[in-house]
Amino acid sequence: MTDFYDALETRDPAERERDLLAALPKQLLQAQTASAAFAKILDGVKPADVSSRAALAKLPVTRKSELLALQQSRRDEDAFGGFAAIPRGARMRRIFASPGPIYEPEGVGTDYWRTARALFAAGFRAGELVHNSFSYHMTPAGSIMESGAQALGCTVFAGGTGQTEQQLEAIAHLKPDGYVGTPSFLKILLEKAAEKGQTLGSLRKALVSGEAYPPSLHAFLAERGVQGTQCYATADLGLIAYETAAREGLVVDEGVLLEIVRPGTGDPVPEGEVGEIVVTTLNPDYPLIRFGTGDLSAVLPGPCPTGRSNVRIKGWMGRADQTTKVRGMFVHPSQVAEVVRRFGEVRRARLVVLGQTGEDRMTLKVECEAAPEGLATRLADAVREVTKLRAEIEVLAPGSLPNDGKVIEDARSYQ
Repeated sequence: MTDFYDALETRDPAERERDLLAALPKQLLQAQTASAAFAKILDGVKPADVSSRAALAKLPVTRKSELLALQQSRRDEDAFGGFAAIPRGARMRRIFASPGPIYEPEGVGTDYWRTARALFAAGFRAGELVHNSFSYHMTPAGSIMESGAQALGCTVFAGGTGQTEQQLEAIAHLKPDGYVGTPSFLKILLEKAAEKGQTLGSLRKALVSGEAYPPSLHAFLAERGVQGTQCYATADLGLIAYETAAREGLVVDEGVLLEIVRPGTGDPVPEGEVGEIVVTTLNPDYPLIRFGTGDLSAVLPGPCPTGRSNVRIKGWMGRADQTTKVRGMFVHPSQVAEVVRRFGEVRRARLVVLGQTGEDRMTLKVECEAAPEGLATRLADAVREVTKLRAEIEVLAPGSLPNDGKVIEDARSYQ
């Protein structure tokens, strides 16, 4: 197993799907019985009946904004809003805070956040020293990466964020084998070292996350001898997907069920279409079921060239929450979805907001194979009923709208 972290990565896709779906009912039962929040969200759901993707897609999506609102509403009695399935004490090792604040529990276990797999794919191996420049203050990023590195058998230098001069000094003294942290801070370290005439020759690899990692930044690092790969992880879910040496999308982690849904809904989109990433984790301590990350991506066809057989996604492609204000009224992607849901002949839709400041106008563009008579008028009536605003209607042929995940496009001029 020199090329792969474990045998799970090369499973037959059908075997993987059977294993994940077999574990799903147990996780739903855990969520219902140990998490007060999901006891309400999943009220009436029979876990044994949810053993397929189609059945999973019928469950409600809980988005991060909703999790925050529930935590805030119950802050005095339970800071976790009823989402944590373990009590404080020996089973809850740490508590972290993300912006909001949203509080996340960390339970007990080796590689709790499952990041060792991403580190292995980035080239890290036992016995190496990892320079960890993710934050150790309140947020879980530092600990998320540290636990994965330690599970691999690596030693970790807890660099944290900032203090560039001290971090460069530590790199010069300790000569770490690789870096984990944001790509922008690694760029800062390399630039500052060049200014000082210092070489960071020991750094040959990096696992970066937490922000966009464009090809230009990858090239910048490579020109300086650092092969950087990226991973996609969140404070709520841990590792979701990771890049390999092939640099062709991100391979989905073995411990999650991932869906791509149309923004504002819980409806899965066809393979290749951009939509919101929704994840069901198999972590019994924090059993998030159909958790909407708010991030956009799309499934890539075919397996990874490295031989890893799990589904691949394109990576981060923007945010799914495209809520905008039109004539003083908020318009949400879910409202566009509600309009479309009333018309079975409409395949996809995009609400375009045009005009200059104070002169907003909306156009709902819809794809339809053969528009029945009066469709535009009925669509306009539905938009007005749902949003309380008027809109022009454009009926287009299938495939006319861009595949970028946008449900609402703000094309106004603010000059």
